Formats: sequence, C-alpha cells, structure tokens
Amino acid sequence: MNRFEKAHDYHHRGFNCCQSVLAAFSDVTGLSEQASFDIGGGFGAGAGTGELCGALSGAVMTLGMLTPVDPNEPVVSKKRTVALSKELQKRFVEKFGALRCTELLQNQFAPDESTPAAQKMGLTGHCDIMIVTAVEIVEEILAERA
Repeated sequence: MNRFEKAHDYHHRGFNCCQSVLAAFSDVTGLSEQASFDIGGGFGAGAGTGELCGALSGAVMTLGMLTPVDPNEPVVSKKRTVALSKELQKRFVEKFGALRCTELLQNQFAPDESTPAAQKMGLTGHCDIMIVTAVEIVEEILAERA
C-alpha cells in the first residue's frame, strides 16, 4: 500500500485529516502510527476552528520531522523548515485556492489534472482529495530535495 492509499485508509477508519497525512509518513518520520494519531488528534477541522486545513497541518508536521532542528543552529533550522512549509502551502493554494478548512469546505473539488493521485484513485470526497493531495505535495518536495 502506498502513502496515498494509507492516508486514505486511515481517514476512512475514522482518523482526522492531519492524523491521516502524518501517519502515512510514519515510515520516514520515525513516529509510530500511534504517536502520529496522538500528535495529530487535535488538528482535524482546522484544529476545530476551521482555520488551517488539517491535511496541511499533517503535511507541515511531516516536513518538520524530516528537517530536524539543529540545536546549535536553531534559527537556520527554523528558516529551512518554514521555507518548506511555505512551499507546501503555495502549491496547495495553487491547486485549491485556499488554506483554511472552512473556505475549502465551501468549494466542491473534483480530482482533475492538478491532483493526479486523487484522480488516479478515483476519489470524489472533499477531505479525501485534500488528504491525498497533501501527501502528493510532500512527496514532490521530498523528491526534489533528494
């Protein structure tokens, strides 16, 4: 099962968007599935406020786990991680026009050429598309850094 399928499966088992994205990367973050579920538990539905999409929160956490802070250079480390977070958010906005859960929910998105993984999986559910696309963008960013 690939990360897209894992994230989709987690969500359909009842985990929120953040938990689903973060847990899909547990093989590379060093977090267990359980730790991913625990950490991401409060971040679904824009941390319960309708703000930053939970799928994006999980993706930002993933990028943070994959760009650890150097205690001797915390400012440099922070800038690197924030730059990745900004790039992730830029790409997400290019696809969906928003970052806020409330705004995203007001729009109906169908998988199209801008969301290849969602399209390939035949997804039609709003959060499913957001989750799989967040995973897709993280994987793109990681591949570019390799």
